[in-house]
Amino acid sequence: MEIQMWREILLPYRQAVSELEIKFTSIVEENSMLGKHSPIELVSGRVKMIASILDKMNKKNIPLSRIEEDIEDIAGIRIICQFVEDIDVVVELIRNRSDLEIKYEKDYISNSKESGYKSYHIIAYYDVHTALGKKRIQIEIQIRTLAMNFWATIEHSLKYKYKRNIPSDIKERLIKAADAAHKLDQEMSKIRNEILDAQDNFQYKSSIIADILNNIQNISKVSNNIDEIQQIQEEFYKIWEEGSIENLIVFSKKLDIIAEKHRVQCLNY
Repeated sequence: MEIQMWREILLPYRQAVSELEIKFTSIVEENSMLGKHSPIELVSGRVKMIASILDKMNKKNIPLSRIEEDIEDIAGIRIICQFVEDIDVVVELIRNRSDLEIKYEKDYISNSKESGYKSYHIIAYYDVHTALGKKRIQIEIQIRTLAMNFWATIEHSLKYKYKRNIPSDIKERLIKAADAAHKLDQEMSKIRNEILDAQDNFQYKSSIIADILNNIQNISKVSNNIDEIQQIQEEFYKIWEEGSIENLIVFSKKLDIIAEKHRVQCLNY
């Protein structure tokens, strides 16, 4: 098959990956703006390389005329979560999306592979609107924790190095490493509430500091009183070094009053 023909075949898949990356990443951004924990930590996507598609065709005896029907993972989206509990939330989000139609699901978390591989897989249909019209394609969505993803990335590299024939001693080490990754996820789940509280506090403190800095910048643009600006900055740095959220809140309210007098008060979202 000519390179140009491959480009035409893969173009809708590239568009689908790009669109879904943006859509899932927006969930992260929306939760951040609302000051809420996001079930999604990271999103990445890829379109299978031509060489990988050819390898799969040869391995599974798939004819050229059937590659788009029989190869379900030409397009892939990987969603990384902080906690195992987040995976169920993400799966439910995907099930409820109107732009994705689920073909089937595979739970490799409850039923991990012999190698120790853990992940949640969804094969779904997605409509892409291209210059040539609408096209329905298949896409694989993998959902896993950071620990699961680290392990899977290492295993993938070893498979590539040994051409899928990983030596038995390394396989045993991988199984032990998978068990260690599983235990890490379990420990993170046990202290999940503490972690979320710490993240919420950090997010809240960051938003207060952002509002303060915006107000200082806006006031400095309209105020001719250099001493006033310098005093505000010195007071902020002193409170910031103390690290007290309560003092930051008090200072932020004080700054709001000053900013209001100058009619440059920033909006708190």
